[in-house]
Amino acid sequence: MKNTTPSSTGRTAKGKSPWRKVALYATGLGLAAFIVTGLMPKPVEVEVESVTRGPLTVSVLEEGKTRIRNRYVVSPPVAGYLKRVPVRAGDPIDAGKTLLAVIQSSPSSFLDPRAKAQAEAAVRSADAVLQQRNEQVQSATAELDLARKELVRAEQLRKKGAIAVQEFDTAVNHVEMLSNQVGSAHFALKVAEFELEQSKAALVQATGESVESGQPIEIRAPVSGFVLNVLEESARPVTPGLPIMEVGDPKDLEAEIELLSSDAVNVKPGADVSIEQWGGGDPLHGKVALVEPGGFLKVSALGVEEQRVKVRVNFTNLPEGVLGDRYRVEARIVTWSGENILQVPTGALFRRGNEWMTFVVAGGRAKLTKVSIGHTNGISAEVLGGLSEGQRVILHPPDTVAAGAAVKPRP
Repeated sequence: MKNTTPSSTGRTAKGKSPWRKVALYATGLGLAAFIVTGLMPKPVEVEVESVTRGPLTVSVLEEGKTRIRNRYVVSPPVAGYLKRVPVRAGDPIDAGKTLLAVIQSSPSSFLDPRAKAQAEAAVRSADAVLQQRNEQVQSATAELDLARKELVRAEQLRKKGAIAVQEFDTAVNHVEMLSNQVGSAHFALKVAEFELEQSKAALVQATGESVESGQPIEIRAPVSGFVLNVLEESARPVTPGLPIMEVGDPKDLEAEIELLSSDAVNVKPGADVSIEQWGGGDPLHGKVALVEPGGFLKVSALGVEEQRVKVRVNFTNLPEGVLGDRYRVEARIVTWSGENILQVPTGALFRRGNEWMTFVVAGGRAKLTKVSIGHTNGISAEVLGGLSEGQRVILHPPDTVAAGAAVKPRP
C-alpha cells in the first residue's frame, strides 16, 4: 500500500510561501514610498525676520557746503583810483583798525554839484539804515529775552512731566534761532555804522571840506574777522559800488544744503541734522534754521533739470578751526520720526500692481499677505495694516517661493 503522508520538504516550502509574498509587498511599498518622497517638493530655505516695534527715523541725504552766515562786500563809496590792496585772503582784520583799501579821489569829480548831491543823499540813506538796524537789534533782543523766560518755564514743566519732549525741544530751538538773529542784527548794525562813516567821508570830499585837496579815502575793516576773498587786488580806476573784497568771520558758519523741492516740503525748522563726509571722524550735529520759500532750477550731472530748495543749517557742536567758507559736506536731515512704531524690513516687501505684498511664514508655509505701508527709510517701513507684531516674514523671497509653498528658515 502506497504511503500518502506529505514529506517534510513539502511542508517547509508551503510554510515559507506567505512570508515570501509579504517580503515582496513590503519591498514594493518601500520603493513606492521612496519614489513618492523623492518626487515631493522639498521646503525652500528662506531668510526670515520678525515684525517688531521700535523707533523709526526717516531722513534725506544730500550734498551741500558751508558758508559764513554774515559776510560783507567792501566797495568804494565814490569813484576814484584804487591803490594796490595791502591785504590778502586769509588775513585777520580788526573792526575800524585794519586798512583794507585806499581810494585816491579825483578833485574835479568831487567838485561836481551832482556828486555832492549824491553824497548827501547817501549820508541820509546810511543814517536811516543805521536807525533801522538799531531798532532790529532792540526787537531781536527783546524777543530773545522772552524766549529765554519761556524756556525756563518749559524746563520746570519738563522736570514735572507736564510738557511733551517735542514742545521742550521746540522751545530750545526757538532760543537758538533767536540768538542767531540777534547776532546777525548786531553784525548788520556794525555794517550800517561803517557805511555811514564811509558816506560822510565821501561827503567831506564832495564839499571840499577836507584839509588837503584830493585827500585819499581810507577804507577800514567794517567788522572783525578775516579777509575771505580779494576781488580787486591791483591798482586801477574804480566806480562806486564796485566789489573789492569780501570779509567775514569763519567762526560764524552755517551749512547750506540744496534739497529737491519734493524733499524740502517735509523739512521743518528745528529738525535734527547729521553732517557727514566733512573730512573728520564723527558726524557733526546741527538744526535746520530756515527752509527758503523759493526754489531754483539746477541741472544735475546727468543733465536732468531739477527744482532745488536751499535749506540752512546751524551747527551745534562745530569744533573751532576745522571748517572754512564753502567747504563740501553731506547732510542727513530728519523729516519724520516716531518712537513705538510697528515696522517691517523693506527687504520683505514687493509690489503687486499698486499694492504692497509680503510672504508671512505660518505653519511651515508661505502665506501671501497684503500690507499697508506708511513712512519708510529704506531699511524699515512703518506698518499701517496687514501685519502684527511677532509675525515672521520672508526677506528677499526667491522665485521658487509662491503662496502656499513649503518653507523653512535658513539657519
